Parts: sequence; structure tokens; C-alpha cells
Amino acid sequence: MSHPYVQPPDLFPILSPGKHRSPRMGACFMELASLLAGERWSDHPVCTHPLLAAVARHVNDHTSDASRQRLAELIPSVIGLTGDDLHIDARMALRSATMALPVVAAGRQRVMAVSVLTCERVLAELDGRAPESLEEQSRLALANVAHATERAYQFTSGIRPSHKGFRRRAAPTIVQDAVEGIAQACVPDPDEMLRDLLVETIDACAAWVGRGPDRGGMVDHTLSVGVFRRRENRDPMRLATRGDR
Repeated sequence: MSHPYVQPPDLFPILSPGKHRSPRMGACFMELASLLAGERWSDHPVCTHPLLAAVARHVNDHTSDASRQRLAELIPSVIGLTGDDLHIDARMALRSATMALPVVAAGRQRVMAVSVLTCERVLAELDGRAPESLEEQSRLALANVAHATERAYQFTSGIRPSHKGFRRRAAPTIVQDAVEGIAQACVPDPDEMLRDLLVETIDACAAWVGRGPDRGGMVDHTLSVGVFRRRENRDPMRLATRGDR
């Protein structure tokens, strides 16, 4: 699903990696979302589903300085996207894993294959289908990495993931591994693929929340006025790729 360009206010800080104490020191994707939503300054705002926020933070941190500013147009799309249905976590994690699986290094493929199987088993239980059944997208992704898939089936044989463990630990690990794998993959444009991953997870979340992803939540553009200086002629802040989260 397409995400039309949304022009952010002129006085936004430049997106940069890591966590920032205040807008004057820069901002990551989710910190700007908290500002636009009228929340307390935070990279974990309540306006966005925690797993979608994690994807956004990881994509923000692993995208190059040259391409990171293109992510800003997606910020309004994550505001108001939240919910408690475990389908949301499973769908976003599965989409992340199936996108990453074909391109990650061989050493990561088994981990991503295990991730796909784990998400599928959670969804199978939620949807009342056979535990070993696979959706077409997952089947095709796994078929392209046969050796890794065989090992993944051996590793996960007889394992039934708990819902609480999946939400708290497995799903966040899956999306982090997917982003890191894509960022380090030998692909022509990893930044574009990371952006596509964020778009896909926004779409997956919106589908279950019941809102079109191009219809952003309530955005208060007045909050940015007077807070920032114009920075058109400044390079993005160069912080550590993995900031303190």
C-alpha cells in the first residue's frame, strides 16, 4: 500500500540515530512521533504499538545519514496505530522475517527461518489452523533457503511458543534481527529495503487496527513552532549507530 508524501513542518530537527535528551539535540523517528502526537518527549510513545515503534527505531538507527530524512514522511502514519491483539505482533514480526530471509547472510538464514516458523505457529493457534500449516508467503520464502529451513524445522520441533513470551521477547528479537540482517546484506540499496520494511509493518499494523496507513493519527503541528532552529544547511548529527535505548 502506498504512503503519500507528507511534508513535515519546516522547523523539525534532522533525524539522527539513537536516543536524544531533547529536540534541540536531534531526534529519532519515534521521538518526533511523540512530539507530533502531543506526548511527553520519548522514543517509546504510547501513541504507537510497541513493536511497530521498535521497528521504526531500528530502521532509523540502521539507515544511512544520506537516506534517513526520507523516513520523516512516514511519521504521521504510525501515530494512533496501536492495539492489544496478538495478531498485530505476529503479523509485523512475520512480515519482517519473510522480507529479511531471502537477503540476509547465510549465517543468519537459520535464525530468520526459525522466526518465520515461530510466527506461523503463533498465528496458527490464534486462527485455529493446523500448527504446521504455512501461509503462501512464508512457504515461498522458506522454499528458497531449503538448508536453513530444514535446520529450522529440526530446531523448533515440538516447541510451542507462549503468547506472553512471543510478545515480550520473541517478536522484538525477530524484528531487530530482520533489520540488522537487511542493513548488513549484500543488496544494491539496503536503505530502500529498510524503508520498505517499515512501510510493510505499518501496513500490517494498520490492517489489524482497522485504519488505512495513509490516515495518520492526530498530529499537532503547532508543537514544533519555536522549538527548533532551521537546519537546512547543517549535516545530520553523527551519533553512534546504536544509541542508548
